[in-house]
Amino acid sequence: MSEFRPTCPDCDDQPTNVDRRDFLRSAAIAGTAVVAGAAPVWAVAKKANKKKSKPESVVKLLYGSLTDAQKKEVAFAWDHQDKSRGLLRTRISNNWRITKPAINSAFYTGEQQTMIRDIYEGIFSPEWVGKMDKQLKDDAGGFGKSQGIALFGDPSKGKFEFVMTGRHMTIRCDGNSEDHVAFGGPIFYGHAARGFNEKPDHPGNVFWHQAVAANKLYQMLSGKQQKQALESNTPREQKVPFQGAKGDFLGIPIGDLATDQKEHMQKVLNILIEPYRKSDQDEVVKCLAAQGGLDKCHLAFFSDKDTGNDKVWDNWRLEGPAFVWHFRGAPHVHAWVNVADDSAVKLNA
Repeated sequence: MSEFRPTCPDCDDQPTNVDRRDFLRSAAIAGTAVVAGAAPVWAVAKKANKKKSKPESVVKLLYGSLTDAQKKEVAFAWDHQDKSRGLLRTRISNNWRITKPAINSAFYTGEQQTMIRDIYEGIFSPEWVGKMDKQLKDDAGGFGKSQGIALFGDPSKGKFEFVMTGRHMTIRCDGNSEDHVAFGGPIFYGHAARGFNEKPDHPGNVFWHQAVAANKLYQMLSGKQQKQALESNTPREQKVPFQGAKGDFLGIPIGDLATDQKEHMQKVLNILIEPYRKSDQDEVVKCLAAQGGLDKCHLAFFSDKDTGNDKVWDNWRLEGPAFVWHFRGAPHVHAWVNVADDSAVKLNA
């Protein structure tokens, strides 16, 4: 049984096939879940609450619906260490499935799949759910087809986190269980709207407007400022651990910008965080403020990967003591995000 996987030379961490024995075993596990009466729990909850529940509430219901056999596959202790991938809860990559079962596989009951979908929708702002669906359709055949989830901790007892991963997506829902960090930990988003190598204007890419907004700020800079902001070599995109207040940051300090330039930089930040739910947006702002705000960040553009040689810089990076937003637009969009209120927080990439 083959699963959808577009050609992607720099996305090589995703399992490509579902073993027939795994499929049959998943079907058996899901069948047990139905007998155990998991589905009615969610059906009753949805009927009683016409307004959508918070994602964290749904995570608790999802966890409670899992059979022991399902928990063995996708539920772990809070600090579970994977033999090859380290602390699994905080891992991030551009293309990976955190556990073997795909969301829309026989491993999960229909009601459980609905719960997972509701958690996913709740993580994003309503205006962005359709855009994220487009990204998943373009890059991975659609929602649930090749993505997987994992749950860490027991939501009924204390700290917990839901993690969903796939090609060009790592998202989290933790109910603020994870101390000091925004988004529940590092996240990833990306899009290859019309093939691996996108055209200079990135047609159809749901994230390219973020780079357009950042480049508008570059155009607002004086010649001297542009020289300071422009770097010749893009750093390794996975290089997003925190440097702390004494870090060697690339580009121009935001604190040195003029008032109108700072105001536009704030608009860029707002555009970056707008896909996510309000509570996560607020958490980013709070974390950033704890480290001195945008004034303590640097903004860098990179000239070595200029798609179309149009001087609209595809690759750029906003970085502060405990804030990294690395946007790689060439050959298609990859964005690595790591935000906290304390630079001592470690990254598992």
